[in-house]
Amino acid sequence: MPENVARYSYDRDDQSIGIVHFGIGAFHRAHMAWYTDLAMSAGERDWLISGVSMRSRSVADQLTPQDGLYTLTERSGDSASTRLIGSVAEVLFAPEQAEEVMSRIADQACKIVSFTVTEKGYARGEGDQLDLELAQASFYPLLARGLELRKQAGLPGITLLCCDNLADNGHVLEALMRQWLEAEKPDLVDWFADHCRVPSTMIDRIVPRTGKEDLTYLENVLGMEDAGAVFTERFSQWVIEDNFAGPRPTWEDHGAQIVDDVAPYETAKLRMLNGAHSLLAYCGLRAGHEFVHEAVADPQLRALADHLMREEAMATIIPSAGQDLSAYADELLTRFADPALRHRLSQIAMDGTQKIPQRWLDTASALMAQERPASAIAAGFDAWLWHLEDSRFVDDPHGPELATLAREGGSGAVIERCFGQSRGATALWPHYSHLAGYLSANLSPA
Repeated sequence: MPENVARYSYDRDDQSIGIVHFGIGAFHRAHMAWYTDLAMSAGERDWLISGVSMRSRSVADQLTPQDGLYTLTERSGDSASTRLIGSVAEVLFAPEQAEEVMSRIADQACKIVSFTVTEKGYARGEGDQLDLELAQASFYPLLARGLELRKQAGLPGITLLCCDNLADNGHVLEALMRQWLEAEKPDLVDWFADHCRVPSTMIDRIVPRTGKEDLTYLENVLGMEDAGAVFTERFSQWVIEDNFAGPRPTWEDHGAQIVDDVAPYETAKLRMLNGAHSLLAYCGLRAGHEFVHEAVADPQLRALADHLMREEAMATIIPSAGQDLSAYADELLTRFADPALRHRLSQIAMDGTQKIPQRWLDTASALMAQERPASAIAAGFDAWLWHLEDSRFVDDPHGPELATLAREGGSGAVIERCFGQSRGATALWPHYSHLAGYLSANLSPA
């Protein structure tokens, strides 16, 4: 490894696996695995990660031949720095290695099970109820069996740590897991409540999809290939509720924040960063842009994103002591404008039906209660409707249905499906039906 590439400093063969992580994609490897690598390099022990892939063998195929090793490259402007990360011990492909996954969770060394499975990975149905059929294909059966084995062995409970962009994610995961246990393993319900903890978190780091040009650049730096390479920005934020079942790495020594209440940070991130990101994605794609930095360089789109953050989102957030929302908006626009990240708008535009409620509709609801307009959100929603009808970039659980509705029935048909009753189907966003009229009234002329 070249001297200008930093690397972990611990003996991986002398460490135990203390974390099982579901959804070991690029974001996890740029965020939680990176924080954990820094903690272990500072002398902490036995926090190696067993990564679990639920749907694809791709990460296992990338990392297993490399013994779990990969590089993380941080970029800003014209500068870049690369580090070899050693915290991932293995990658298991759940459909083929279910027994190994459950055994890892049941192992005495395991203290934390964590998740980056995206919004749809939690199998939420109507009214935040667990969809038991969808949950069968997610992590719930494996996790429940692992917990059952721990209980039978007389082992302590564990911490379940959600690292996905879900509002109030700890309470959401705890409630969904309890519903699974009530339906499938009722004997575990009380043990889970008494012995396990599910803290809420807020995570923030922009991790674009790795492209061929990135891998070519890295091969020139390393003098070798890295199939699991990850590229990200220098900025990283991780706010965690101080609510653990047992030991944990001292991530706070490496930049994480352990707090009593995550909610103000989470709300600001969802409504400002994520809200502006989705706005730039749909409006930027309609304007012909490909990357975030191109969209935010468009004066009209930059002004629209700035308006969403300062005039709409900020008006609905009660900050914690010392939380400067205006400075946060400045920082976000600077991050968005960095061309080094090459963050594709089409990546951000994915799964709109899962993201729009917490990124836009919660803000719009709060503004309506204050009798204030939500013009930037309405503009973003209009662009999302265009995105569906255009259909080139649609990647969403309800994408095919909504794209067909948009083409055949226009915006009104999509709005009816999302907010009301359509063709006998349950509304996608029934809790936001009061917004349908405002959004309909503020669409661009056809």
